[in-house]
Formats: sequence, structure tokens, C-alpha cells
Amino acid sequence: MSFGHKFCWCVNFIALMISGGFASPVLAADPPEWSEQVKPFRITSNVYYVGTKGLAAYLILSESGAILIDGTLARNTSQIERNIESVGVPLHRVKILLSDHAHADHVGAMAQIKRDTGARFLASAGDRWALENGQNQGDNNYGTERFAPINVDGIVSDGEVIRLGEVALTAHLTPGHTPGCTSWSMPVNDRGVWRRVLFLCSITVAGNTLIGNQAYPEIVRDYEATFAKLAAMRADIVLTSHPEMADVLGRQARRKAGEQNAFIDPQLLSAMVARYRADFEVALTKARNAARRP
Repeated sequence: MSFGHKFCWCVNFIALMISGGFASPVLAADPPEWSEQVKPFRITSNVYYVGTKGLAAYLILSESGAILIDGTLARNTSQIERNIESVGVPLHRVKILLSDHAHADHVGAMAQIKRDTGARFLASAGDRWALENGQNQGDNNYGTERFAPINVDGIVSDGEVIRLGEVALTAHLTPGHTPGCTSWSMPVNDRGVWRRVLFLCSITVAGNTLIGNQAYPEIVRDYEATFAKLAAMRADIVLTSHPEMADVLGRQARRKAGEQNAFIDPQLLSAMVARYRADFEVALTKARNAARRP
């Protein structure tokens, strides 16, 4: 979730409670690009972008059906489903649904997509409570995000490989942003060259309470372990749930302009880890200093 969205969340939440709503936040609160239409495009091999301008959803095709990672906001459901169909995949061919973390801007549409496709939804144990109760978990400065609860059909563990046809997706538990934040990796044959693709769960602090988090007391330990884990990993293509974090749409524009290898960036993961680890350390220092004040 973006920082600007966090600052106005309190107003959103009050309006949401008054209205009795339990889906995505009040429409005026979200950046318009989170629902802005983008023509779906192929990133590499069998990986397609089917999200909006501001929120990513990734479709992975196999001979046995398709896998969808993330669903964006509840109000984007029809748009995401049309995008899936526009790349030649009937909804009933979507067999597995995954998320990287349990926040309304990434899983808000997932319950309806699950009903419309009949697909199985898999997630980590750390996010199961949030997903099945329809709200984020952990203390923060933006309140409670409500979304339609999603029944989890299967729990994935760290290092577990999810297979569909020839596709093999490996789960990497990278908690911190949420207790069950999960990144996913897979090899792809990109024009005759094998590449490592990483669907990276968010590693930003983004309003999370770092000191005295009653709902998520292990948050600092988890962030630190996640940064260490990701620093040791390698990826040729990094894809994020907020596309601007990996410049996904910018890379697509560069490729359309003739840069065929625009998505290939083996240095991106390490650069992102260094950047967001530094941001985390600054936020943690501020939180510790604030906690020491009388």
C-alpha cells in the first residue's frame, strides 16, 4: 500500500465503518491509477501482466491451466477477469490463485475471482487468519483494511513448490510487511535463455508499527530475516505487486520502443533490498527513539 494512501486511511476507515461496508476502501481514498485500465501484456515466456496501472496481477500460463498471483481491489474484479480472458484464458482455465500478502489492495477481488473461476486459493499460514477473516493483521498507523474473506484451500510452506503442468513456482516466506508475506520464484525460458523470475512480496515498512506491535510482536525479527534472505537470492526479472516499485510499466514501454531486454535486470533485487533495508533501519531507529521518550 502506498504511503499517501496510508496517511488518509483514518478518514477512509471512519467512513467505511459508518457505511457498514466490508469490501475495498472508500473509492475517493485510493489513487485513481489503482483502477486505471492497462492493456494486458506478456512480460516473458508464459508470464502476463493483467493488472491495472497502479496494482499488479500476474497470470502464468501452463498446458494444464493458469495461475493468478494477486487480484487487486474488489472494484477491479470485472476488469481483472476481462484482462485474463483477453490474453486467451477462459476463467475456468484459471486453476490456482495465489497472493503475496493479505492487504485489501491486493486481495480485495480474490474472493469473487475464486467464485468465478472455481480455482483453489493457496497461501501461507502467516496470512491465513487475515485472509479468512477479511482484514489485515498487525498494528499500524492506517487502521483496519476490510475485504471479502477468502477461504484458504491449502497452506504453503517455505520452499514448497507449486506445480501446474510444466510450471513450477517456489514459495519463499518473506514476512515483515505482513506475517505471511510470500514471494514466489520460477524459471522461465526467455527466447532460448533460462531466466529466474521473482514475484517479490512488499518489503516496505509502509505504516507498520515496529516497536510495541501487540498484534505482530515478531515484526522486527521477521523484517531483518527477510532482508538477509533476499540479499542471498538472485533474480533476472523482478515483478512487484505495486508495479512502480520495479518499474514494470516503464520497462514495458521501453520494450515497445525497441529495448528487447527491458525486463532483464539481475541487479534490481539487490538494489531494492539495500534501499528498503535502509528505509527500515531509519524507521526502526525513529521508533526506538520515540519509545524511549518519557
